[in-house]
Amino acid sequence: MKPLEGVKVVDLTTYLAAPTTARVLGEWGADVVKIESFKGDPARTQGAVFNMPFTDDENLAFDVANLNKRFVTLNLKSETGREVAYRLLAEADVFVTNTRNKSLRNLGLDYDTLKEKFPKLIFAQVLGYGEKGPEKDSAGFDVTCYMARGGVFGTTVNRGDAPMIPTNGFGDFQVSMALASGICAALYKRTQTGVGDKVTIALQHAAIYALSTGIISAQYGNPYPKSRKEVVNPFNNVYRTKDGKWVCICCPEYDRDYNKFFTLIGCPEMLEKDQYKHCADINAAGLNSEVIDVMDEAIAKFNRDDLMKMFKEADMPCEAAFEPVDIYKDEQAWANDMLINLHYPNNDRILATNPIQFESMGVPEYVIGGSQGAHTISIMKDLGFSQEEIDKALAEGAVEGETGLKAL
Repeated sequence: MKPLEGVKVVDLTTYLAAPTTARVLGEWGADVVKIESFKGDPARTQGAVFNMPFTDDENLAFDVANLNKRFVTLNLKSETGREVAYRLLAEADVFVTNTRNKSLRNLGLDYDTLKEKFPKLIFAQVLGYGEKGPEKDSAGFDVTCYMARGGVFGTTVNRGDAPMIPTNGFGDFQVSMALASGICAALYKRTQTGVGDKVTIALQHAAIYALSTGIISAQYGNPYPKSRKEVVNPFNNVYRTKDGKWVCICCPEYDRDYNKFFTLIGCPEMLEKDQYKHCADINAAGLNSEVIDVMDEAIAKFNRDDLMKMFKEADMPCEAAFEPVDIYKDEQAWANDMLINLHYPNNDRILATNPIQFESMGVPEYVIGGSQGAHTISIMKDLGFSQEEIDKALAEGAVEGETGLKAL
């Protein structure tokens, strides 16, 4: 039995964080129905933004957040469209959305309305900046709320350089897992109380939490952003190899490993320089950059794979700074189901899986079938609408059946 088997989820989401939350719930066994407007989730054409193709047969930029769902297209401004939504919610355990509160109120799908109608429902919402404060109604995306306002860009940059250029949705995918955990906690609470709850997560808040070490230490004078030339322990740093690749070395016991380290990378002269041998001494004297300069020059003489082999054999913690094309070939990732192949009509494509694994469930099922409105009619029938009522709703523009990308 899957952990969330029997749980029903209604998804009114767009883009990445909130829909990926519902995707994960679906992988854990929940029955997920995604509601879209006639325009469709804009993520259906995000392949262009991700530098990927998107077609009716293959749209991984959309599927990454929308596997394991059924799809219904509703005009929620119409009486019939809203009635379909309410019937779905009457049977649901969870409602997931990232729609802003003003719009939800206009549609009759805000928390206060749904709490009154469906007191057992878990209302789960992704917000940009939170429910209060001057930005509570502002539009937000992970790059603005999470990466920028949340402090990631300004904190993780190598001081003096431009901020990193993350992959799309870097914060979104982390937020999706956090919200999924909150939903599960609310479902457990409901088993004790019989009453639903409101679960929210703000992109900005999630980023600030992820930066907890910086948040707590900056108030003691620990400065951010940092420079790799000034790190406290030169053995905990990133270095560039002869072939232009980066490696991350993490040997926290500097004093203990000093002789072993510099012998390994071919710097015997460093064994005679007592001023560099103790981490406390190099920090007190401001000699960190001198040690790093020596390491930069030495490590730049090795190709990445040769350096990695040497450090692994010496049991010195070091890892290559992998790029996606490296991860595709990572035996460790495949052995632990961190990646799977999705089967499209013309190609197999690689997908990163969600990181939570259940011994009782094994590898989740990943179902592709995301045409807009693909299940509108069958879902309406399941909800008790007659064929006559369905035909009328279609004719009135209250609902819409299956629609290909070309017609969007």
